[in-house]
Amino acid sequence: MPLSDVTIRNLKPRDRSYKVSDFDGLFVLVKPTGARLWQFKYRIDGKEKLLSIGRYPEIGLAQARLARDEARSMVANGRDPSAAKQERKRAELERRGVTFETQAQAFLEKTRKEGLASTTLAKNEWLLAMAIADFGAKPMSEISAQMILRCLRKVEAKGNYETAKRLRAKISAVFRYAVANGVAETDPTYALRDALVRPKAKPRAAIIDPQALGGLMRAIETYTGQRVTKIALELLALMVPRPGELRQARWEEIDLDARIWAIPAERMKMRRPHRIPLSDRAVRLLHELRELTGWTGFLLPSLVSPRRVMSENTLNTALRRMGFGADEMTSHGFRASFSTLANESGLWNPDAIERALAHIEQNDVRRAYARGEHWDERVRLAQWWADYLETLRTSA
Repeated sequence: MPLSDVTIRNLKPRDRSYKVSDFDGLFVLVKPTGARLWQFKYRIDGKEKLLSIGRYPEIGLAQARLARDEARSMVANGRDPSAAKQERKRAELERRGVTFETQAQAFLEKTRKEGLASTTLAKNEWLLAMAIADFGAKPMSEISAQMILRCLRKVEAKGNYETAKRLRAKISAVFRYAVANGVAETDPTYALRDALVRPKAKPRAAIIDPQALGGLMRAIETYTGQRVTKIALELLALMVPRPGELRQARWEEIDLDARIWAIPAERMKMRRPHRIPLSDRAVRLLHELRELTGWTGFLLPSLVSPRRVMSENTLNTALRRMGFGADEMTSHGFRASFSTLANESGLWNPDAIERALAHIEQNDVRRAYARGEHWDERVRLAQWWADYLETLRTSA
């Protein structure tokens, strides 16, 4: 006769365990302690086996019958429900043993193997360290969207909206990595896309007025700080690389006879090798710089140790010493100065200007056809820009 909740509640313990059957192999095992345990008896491969379903009343009658029906269905399909249960338990224990910190470290190691720039790697480590401090010891399966949001809110509370945005993206990358490796089910950061304050886009300050740019070049000429820093600022203006690309430049990349600076792909933002033609003025400055730093591996070694490169703050600090505020000019701003004034001149193909800046065409179709470097035009462009800066400087 099928069981009822009333019958199960009234079952009394005895000196020995005993069974009370429901139907289709489901029964309650009553222990001498009074515990009432659901079990399912079945046969597979000619052997009689038992599946433990759970304790009553935590597992009610309807829930136990549902579990019994699922197990019967598995047996009918040749699967052992007890083995499947053990596999689920094993997988759950494995997931619980995989913490956010272990996955974050594995993700970082993957990015190192992909050859990301050292500055990018350091920034990723710095961002993920904040998340690891908050929930690094938690299993991936136990980390919720609200847990992540509390971490992000701490960063927002300091007014660092861009950092909070980047941190969410990096946490998301770790979860996507874990999902791909089968140790996480979903990416909980997906629900947080609209939860953070959107940082306002703030372009880097740059001087784009010709007369003001001439004043800057005049200020660089009369700069009384370190000679290496002075040359670095002028090279930045002449060759318009990203500041980090110049700071990390090595002498082995410079061919003064061919008048080319060849930057390897691993040091470029877009991970593509880039060549910069050298103007007459750039060549003269590099000859002078080689006498100062040629004995080191770097064009711009640190003043503290020749085995390290110049600090990322050095060039901006020099601009501040010359009286140019952060809202007026930055070391990265020379690229905007060049792009604006070269385009406004109407003398040069915009594609050549973009290629000089190592920009990548965003349109996939156009990029597929625009594969050239515009090298000959860029050689002329580099010399024109150097002459133009000299004209601005002398007229300032």
